[in-house]
Amino acid sequence: MNDNTAFVHESAYVDDKVEIGLGTKIWHFVHVLPNTTIGRNCVLGQNVMAGPDVTIGDNCKIQNNVALYRGVILEQGVFCGPSCVFTNVLTPRAEVERKDEFGQTLVREGATIGANATIVCGNTLGKYCMVGAGAVVTRDVPDYALVIGTPARRIGWVSRTGDRLNENLVCPRTGERYEQVGPDALRPLTD
Repeated sequence: MNDNTAFVHESAYVDDKVEIGLGTKIWHFVHVLPNTTIGRNCVLGQNVMAGPDVTIGDNCKIQNNVALYRGVILEQGVFCGPSCVFTNVLTPRAEVERKDEFGQTLVREGATIGANATIVCGNTLGKYCMVGAGAVVTRDVPDYALVIGTPARRIGWVSRTGDRLNENLVCPRTGERYEQVGPDALRPLTD
């Protein structure tokens, strides 16, 4: 396969009015609905559903069994773990039509969402944050925050590379240094 083209597996279904960036791979049983934009060098794993009206930035990895509904925006470099869940309305009822109430969910650059985590619509996941497997996100997550649990709460900070920061806020992998600029705000010193 040439990385300068997009690959769509023969079992995938891509509707009209979809943009797919170069180098992107769309695997088995994926369904991409209309008005969805997928960036360059993305991977959509088996049984992913995206759209309609979804934006996926460059270099995103979406693992198996993830559904991205209208209003979900993934910036570049986002990782969605297997079977993570994005909700689309806050108060669903089978007998009440709420398609005009879909909430926007913004996942900022470099964020990671663990397997089986649930992201309640209307929240923003900050840059390079990490949502632990099985967590339930019910409010905004700060940049670089490490959150776990139900509901998700911050238990620490992570670096751009996803490594947990020590008490000195230094990345053990790269040596990059960070500073806390508020109770729930962190920034790299190299910016």
